[in-house]
Formats: sequence, C-alpha cells, structure tokens
Amino acid sequence: MSTDDKRIREFAYQIWESEGKPEGHEARHWEMARKLAEAEALAPKKAPKAAGSKTAGKGTDSKAPAAKPKAPAAAKAKPAGAAKVVPPGEKSRREKSPAPPRKPPAN
Repeated sequence: MSTDDKRIREFAYQIWESEGKPEGHEARHWEMARKLAEAEALAPKKAPKAAGSKTAGKGTDSKAPAAKPKAPAAAKAKPAGAAKVVPPGEKSRREKSPAPPRKPPAN
C-alpha cells in the first residue's frame, strides 16, 4: 500500500469518526478523503527558516550548530485539523441552531 493510499485511509477513518461512525456512507467518505489527500499533496510546503535567525541578536558564536530539525509530518498520528471536517450541507454536533428572538420585558 502506497503512502497516498495510507493517507486517504486515515482521512476516511477520521471523517467516519467525526460523523458519528454512520453505516452506508463509505463511498462518500473515501471520495472526501481522496480530495483532502490531493489538496494536501498540492499545498505548498512551508519554507525552512533561515539558519541562525533566532540567535542573531543574542551575541552567540556564528559557528554554533543549527537546531535539530523537527520530526517529519508523517510521524504524527493524526493531523490536528482533520477531525473538524464537516461535509457541506451537514451541521456538526456542536453547532446549535440560533436562539429564537427574545420578547421585550413587560412593564
């Protein structure tokens, strides 16, 4: 299984969980997951920060070793924003309908 297939599977599972684990919506979840994975692959990567930019004003030696790079994104278990996916036209469980207008107090 390719990395892309694994990512699509992760997205589909997260969508399924976020919708309350409904039955019979597999095709829709897979299609949404495939689109999310494609968008993620096409998104521009963040540019690396210039080495030494954090220490420039601190008076440290310019030959100091650079900071260790962070772990790759693939090492993360789940992306933070993925659980918030709500299909168009569907309300999330946390959304509430607007409150009815209040009546003015009787005098």
